[in-house]
Amino acid sequence: MSAATTGTTTGDRTALPSLSAVYRSRAGVELKEFFRQRESVVFTLVFPVLLLVVFGAVLDYDLGSGVTFTQYFVAGVIAAGILGASLQNMAISIATERADGTLKSLYGTPMPRSAYFVGKVVQVLAVTVLIIAILLLVGVVFYDVDLPSGADWPTFAWVTALGAAACTLLGIAVSSLARNGRSASATVTPIALVLQFISGVFFQFSQVPVWMQTVASFFPLKWMAQGLRSVFLPDALAAQEPAGTWELGRVALVLGAWCLAGLVLCVLTFRWQERGTR
Repeated sequence: MSAATTGTTTGDRTALPSLSAVYRSRAGVELKEFFRQRESVVFTLVFPVLLLVVFGAVLDYDLGSGVTFTQYFVAGVIAAGILGASLQNMAISIATERADGTLKSLYGTPMPRSAYFVGKVVQVLAVTVLIIAILLLVGVVFYDVDLPSGADWPTFAWVTALGAAACTLLGIAVSSLARNGRSASATVTPIALVLQFISGVFFQFSQVPVWMQTVASFFPLKWMAQGLRSVFLPDALAAQEPAGTWELGRVALVLGAWCLAGLVLCVLTFRWQERGTR
């Protein structure tokens, strides 16, 4: 085993690995565990691609201004993919690790508590980047999806980063509501699907009933999808949004607020072991 993992011994003193080495080690563990779980890989990586392939083939019609539904849909399915990689993945995996005693065991080790969360965040970022790359590749190769222009990439980056951060924090908080991974999946997955239907992922947001638009506006997915539409669609289609514009300032404000709210909820609700255990 390497000195970065076990520490080095000098005389009677043992030098612990540096904090950065612990972070890297924990991030590597999280990535290996994710890719070894076939169900997680299929649901998180393959499912969004299947959505793009199916909807892109079936609903390939013109929205006006020379824009196809697939061009519209790619923004929504990327937002849905980010939601799956962050909120759903975090809620299910952490609830499972809490139920099987993994968190309790980690809590009793010298590992800094922050390393566990750093590992989870790195996993979310890596999987998110991979999902986006695959979806863009499929969209460009099979459906002639136009990539964002050079000036739109910074917007793409901050919308993705804020959306992933907000959903990751919410996923960590939601994990405390479930007793195990199975109940977390049964709780979070239906909610995520409902949010996708009302947030402009599967349909044009302007076609969603107004009361559903109002409900969706309380959650980050709607704003993440709207921010991503602004980089994939021409400005002419902004008129079809409820406010008649992309509202990028409000997108940043809402996603930033959800990051703060998610952080507070994590601090208040996160547990290293199940209720009633010692």
